[in-house]
Amino acid sequence: MATVTLKGNEIHTSGELPKVGTAAPEFSLVKTDLSTASLSDFKGSKLVLNIFPSVDTGTCAASVRAFNKEASALNNTKVLCISRDLPFAMARFCGAEGLDNVINLSDFKNHEFGKTYGLDFIDGPLEGLLSRVVIVVNENGEITHTEQIAETADEPNYAAALKALEA
Repeated sequence: MATVTLKGNEIHTSGELPKVGTAAPEFSLVKTDLSTASLSDFKGSKLVLNIFPSVDTGTCAASVRAFNKEASALNNTKVLCISRDLPFAMARFCGAEGLDNVINLSDFKNHEFGKTYGLDFIDGPLEGLLSRVVIVVNENGEITHTEQIAETADEPNYAAALKALEA
């Protein structure tokens, strides 16, 4: 279990993030067209898993915008924005913002992604949502970087994630 904060108040996650150097666990998430996407669909690409509570918050929206601009310009790289938002909300946000370099995926159906990756909030006001995390996966499916954001209201360390993509 990880302990993070929301505006200084402690909240906890369901487990620990997968370790750097290990294979990224398989997942099945819902795309904005309601089809299913799995980790294996992205085999051979570098991935940024930009995970957050809800695209309808300022910090989450900022991370989607930042990764849309920065990481998606890199060769052989896909940015997967993952939350428990309904796919319709994710599509609406990216459409309104003109963001087309990210892939929105939702864990709203079975919550397996959050459980498998150990990042469900298990208490506090965001209980039931996903914590703010960035995971970088190389083209071989190996995790090369993780960041559990200590203060949920803070943005991730974009430079560290981008550096991991270049390694």
